[in-house]
Amino acid sequence: MRTQVGIIGAGPAGLVLSHLLHLQGIESVVLESHRRDYVEQRIRAGVLEQGTVDLLVESGVGDRLKREGLVHSGIELRFGGKGHRIDLAELTGGKSITIYAQHEVIKDLIDARLAANGQILFDAEAVNLSGIDGNPVIRFSHKGKLSELACDFIAGCDGFHGICRPAILSRALRVHERVYPFAWLGILAQVPPASDELIYTYHERGFALLSMRSPEVSRLYLQCSPDEDIANWPDDRIWNELRLRMATLDGWELKEGPVLQKGITPMRSFVAEPMQHGKLFLLGDAAHIVPPTGAKGLNLAVSDVRVFTRALVDFYKNGKKEELQRYTETCSRRVWKVQRFSWWMTSMLHRFQNEDSFAHNIHLAELDYVTGSRAAATALAENYVGLPYT
Repeated sequence: MRTQVGIIGAGPAGLVLSHLLHLQGIESVVLESHRRDYVEQRIRAGVLEQGTVDLLVESGVGDRLKREGLVHSGIELRFGGKGHRIDLAELTGGKSITIYAQHEVIKDLIDARLAANGQILFDAEAVNLSGIDGNPVIRFSHKGKLSELACDFIAGCDGFHGICRPAILSRALRVHERVYPFAWLGILAQVPPASDELIYTYHERGFALLSMRSPEVSRLYLQCSPDEDIANWPDDRIWNELRLRMATLDGWELKEGPVLQKGITPMRSFVAEPMQHGKLFLLGDAAHIVPPTGAKGLNLAVSDVRVFTRALVDFYKNGKKEELQRYTETCSRRVWKVQRFSWWMTSMLHRFQNEDSFAHNIHLAELDYVTGSRAAATALAENYVGLPYT
């Protein structure tokens, strides 16, 4: 097989890239190691920045997003038993976020690619890369046999544990990492959300978050130890802890319902540089991981895709390589700004190990400042809805 761009991974980065390249007349083949039903049902993030929504709508895959997505013009920061609303729209000139689950985005993109006769090979596991300095070839296993995909460029959209990042020689790769001493215990519950907007809660017992996936399904999180055993958290204990942490002085009530899913997610910040080597380019989680507090993972992957698509279009249509050569430099500016924001949100809202009364009061002072200062609230809002693209 041969194509112009070989894409490894049918997550948001790989599928958005394939879709945008198709609109520009550039061929691609997507190799995905899992089955289609697994990819379409895998529960991940659900907060889309304004720029991500605009891109999906403008590229023709946003019809269902516009019908079913929940548009939020604000978020709440809760601490000391009181809620404080950050008016995202008012502070950013009308921008908002949209709640629309990542697996729904995946479904829309797969449908669009297959309707356009795009090539997505499911159950196709990439096992080896060669020729990344000249003539790239992806060797993959599909339907019980080994095959090869020759291409001009390889897009590594295969996540943190994929084969693409290790293909960049360790002597050329710089890794920056922060592992946090806590995790999130998350549940999906069959109950209408108790709030119309997300609630981020700082409490002396730890962080809590109320989010949602639809008007009927809530997504909630608790800060816990990274080595916590989920078996020690029956449903009643989870709901009790959520009520304790999210309680307000005015008697706000949390809605409870059947727990559909629960699990524990570790927290880390991670950046690998450079994001390219020869004809191999890393996008999304293959190059960087952000803690979920800032709701940036999918959105940052889409930002990488914007940059890479623009560079490929300039190469194929104008014969220019400069934007491809600057890919890491261009992406890194946004990557590090997003890392900073996600680290800041995480540090402000979580209790760290062995924190004393001084640290606790610093958290409260920071939250009081952010919610009481228009300048500080604007900085949060600008980052949360998504920084402008350059």
